[in-house]
Amino acid sequence: MEQLLNIMRELREKCPWDREQTPLSLTKYAIEEAYEVEASVREGNLNEIRDELGDLLLQVVFQAQMYSEQGAFDFHDVVNAISQKMIRRHPHVFQPEQFSALDPDEVSELWQQIKQQEKQSKPKSCLDEIKHGPALNQAQEIQKKAAKRGFDFETVEDAYGKLKEELGELEQAVELQQFDEINEEFGDCLFSLVNVGRKLGLSSESALLGTIFKFRQRFAYIEQQASLQQKTLEDMSLQEMDSLWNQAKLQLKSRSL
Repeated sequence: MEQLLNIMRELREKCPWDREQTPLSLTKYAIEEAYEVEASVREGNLNEIRDELGDLLLQVVFQAQMYSEQGAFDFHDVVNAISQKMIRRHPHVFQPEQFSALDPDEVSELWQQIKQQEKQSKPKSCLDEIKHGPALNQAQEIQKKAAKRGFDFETVEDAYGKLKEELGELEQAVELQQFDEINEEFGDCLFSLVNVGRKLGLSSESALLGTIFKFRQRFAYIEQQASLQQKTLEDMSLQEMDSLWNQAKLQLKSRSL
């Protein structure tokens, strides 16, 4: 760890690109690296998982170094802060004499109670507790929080009915070419679809990432087959590519069995 910290300090001194970065300019890379970790774990390639975890760690080290230069805090302060938080939020582990055995749901509830106690002021809305992040995750967590307060459809059929209603409004906005309305109604459709998934017990973010992973594999197959035919995708008709897409579905499905 000390070696990595020393490398980062030297990069900030001697590398023009690293030197011109700011905490804000780097945040997009932290987000990208987190997604790369998810993708490598999904693929199961241990070497890639190791490398991507290293890339994500570098983002933490990079940010900590920049704040250290400002005299705010350094990497060791970051480590100490998260260590103390983990101890504080797991009293059932570090103070077992005060707690009986807890199941996962009870542990989650205890975590939330301690988290609330740590906050100096109560949020203006319970939704303020939802962390910023991928839009699908935010939508699902917001809906879960609202549902706990009783603001929820009773059945998945009711949620699906709302989705159909929103799709109708989007279709109308498209027909009338109301561009501001199209954007708003499209967002409403996505939010309603996430709600249907939540009622079905699904993670919208995970489901979409799975579809993206599947699309990448199938599209790569089309490119590979086109290359074997000494063609580019631009040389192929949509019908030819669609045929290869269906081949990819069958082949990749058989490999997963």
